[in-house]
Amino acid sequence: MTMKLYCFGESGHSYKAALALELAGHDWQPVKVDFFNGETRSDPYRQDVNEMGECPVLEDGDIRLSQSGVIQQYLSETYGHYGGRSKEEERDVLRWILWDNHKLSSVAGMTRFLMNFLPREKQPAEVIGFLQGRLKSAYGILDAHLANRDWIVGDAPTNADLTCCGYLFYPEPFGFARSDWPAIDRWLANLEALPRWKSPYDLMPGSPADRT
Repeated sequence: MTMKLYCFGESGHSYKAALALELAGHDWQPVKVDFFNGETRSDPYRQDVNEMGECPVLEDGDIRLSQSGVIQQYLSETYGHYGGRSKEEERDVLRWILWDNHKLSSVAGMTRFLMNFLPREKQPAEVIGFLQGRLKSAYGILDAHLANRDWIVGDAPTNADLTCCGYLFYPEPFGFARSDWPAIDRWLANLEALPRWKSPYDLMPGSPADRT
């Protein structure tokens, strides 16, 4: 049965789930959510798709799941892809998923939104500067961790990698340049070299170009 992923191309959290599905070779199809015209804030979406009003949402038969980390964990537990190879690795994968959601993706997503999807006159420069400072600290932690390893946990890609890369492949500026972080750059190249890897706008429907 074909799985469905409610998503949109600009969503880094959706990208994490879409990338996990694609890299594992699952039979899935994206369902475009019109975030920028308010679909996730609508009553039908919150009643019928996700009460939290967010993307991504995965449908696998009768199972419906939201939150990218939960979706990634479900796919690993159910189909055996990108989980840790031991209980210790599984815990470490979860540790990095939680770190990413709190320290990296949440801040990167907000910064990217403020800098690229708001009119220039409404962009809060002081807030953006503060968030970019937080991001610089997170990049430093990730870059140091990757200095002598190819993957975040263990010796193969896991959900730790697929969550932490969620926003780092987007082309819009938000305070991240691969050339500034050599270990991160090498790690992202490792991901790009995986069979079936695709960039966010090639993997999911929707991009800023659609609204110009």
